[in-house]
Amino acid sequence: MDFSRSLLTVNSVLERVLRGEATFQRSLSAANQPPPKKKPAQTKKIGSSAVFPIYGNVYPLGYYSVSLKIGNPPKVYDLDIDSGSDLTWVQCDAPCTGCTKPRDQLYKPKNNTMHCADPICSAIHSSNNHPCKSPTDQCDYEIEYADRGSSFGVLVRDSIPLTFSNGSTLGPRLAFGCGYDQTYGGPGAPPQTAGVLGLGNGKASILSQLTQMGLTRNVVGHCLSSRGGGFLFFGDDFVPSSGITWTAISQDYVDKHYGSGPAELYFGGKPAGIKGLEVIFDSGSSYTYFNSPAYEAVVNLVKKSLNGKPLKDTAEDKSLPICWKGNKAFKSVQDAKKFFTPLALSFTNFKHVQLQLLPEAYLIVTKLGSVCLGILNGTQVGLENLNIIGDVSLQEKMVIYDNEKKQIGWGPVNCDRLPNVDADHNGAFSQPYAVNFGIAAESCPATRRKLRQEQHIK
Repeated sequence: MDFSRSLLTVNSVLERVLRGEATFQRSLSAANQPPPKKKPAQTKKIGSSAVFPIYGNVYPLGYYSVSLKIGNPPKVYDLDIDSGSDLTWVQCDAPCTGCTKPRDQLYKPKNNTMHCADPICSAIHSSNNHPCKSPTDQCDYEIEYADRGSSFGVLVRDSIPLTFSNGSTLGPRLAFGCGYDQTYGGPGAPPQTAGVLGLGNGKASILSQLTQMGLTRNVVGHCLSSRGGGFLFFGDDFVPSSGITWTAISQDYVDKHYGSGPAELYFGGKPAGIKGLEVIFDSGSSYTYFNSPAYEAVVNLVKKSLNGKPLKDTAEDKSLPICWKGNKAFKSVQDAKKFFTPLALSFTNFKHVQLQLLPEAYLIVTKLGSVCLGILNGTQVGLENLNIIGDVSLQEKMVIYDNEKKQIGWGPVNCDRLPNVDADHNGAFSQPYAVNFGIAAESCPATRRKLRQEQHIK
């Protein structure tokens, strides 16, 4: 298993200039407008929120995805969801190198490539590393992942049909990447998805584009079921009015990714002696990653708490670095959680704001019946001092990224069903399918681009 697939390249993330502020287009109130000479025709509110069934799980697939329709006539593409990056991209028949899908399942551009003069093209390139020589050149992109996997291609714009919660169905023309050169890092097989849905708040993201069009609020959320599947939404219609714990997005991260802090680590309700943790919420990481001091503290505390319990270290199971076996094979995390102690992250700048990490939020049970620690050492894989809260710790929670109020929220929710929406999707929210990709970062390294075969796409 490739532990680093879901990690972002720290240097790329810190240099990211994709992020921008999107504004929600509001109409003036009647009080601020001159009295009409005649009764105006009533206009229907455009859009509100859009919701998508999620397919996937943390283990064994290790990635979550949604199905998105693109083009006219629309074609369905399954995309990994990733809050660590902005740009959405699909495998593209231009032709394609390194694509995993059959040619008839690839996206085919139709004279819809974007030019360098487009503001979204400028948003994905830094000022000192802009590949465009002319405003009329096609806009190329490159995304590199921490496992050295990458996608290289050209930006296109096409219709993406969406059904909104107010009943309207629209097909806005949105920008995304047509990836014609993919590489996959790590020893494992590449994901069986067609690309990535970037959930970040940069100008290139689908959410930011919808917000700029006035179609939805700049809010995105997800709910990942521990039984597989869940749901994803754009907009704020599905945000509960109560029961959500909120913390501010850190000013250090507000234009980069969804981070907060500092946080203090607790074990069994008591301080673990680890403070000042900067935390990033990442829907694209299968597992949670702590920096070395926090990781070592957790491992030592967990192992100490297991003294006298019927669990033994096992080196036979290589699913994750630290695994235990019981007197008999475990069938689920529910069978093993009674032996383990809850963790928590307490956000020190906000009173009574804690992210509870019950044993089921940091454990997995493997095909061999072992129980394994789903918290990994981030420092060892290049995250330096960053701490990533991955999908294993986000299950059975609605997690909300509110880019308008600059805050992140979470609360316990049944992720198998979304009220009043299942009927519209023929009950799809209860299907235990599996899918998840990894946190990614946009970058445009010139040295790497020179090694690529740049193609002019019609």
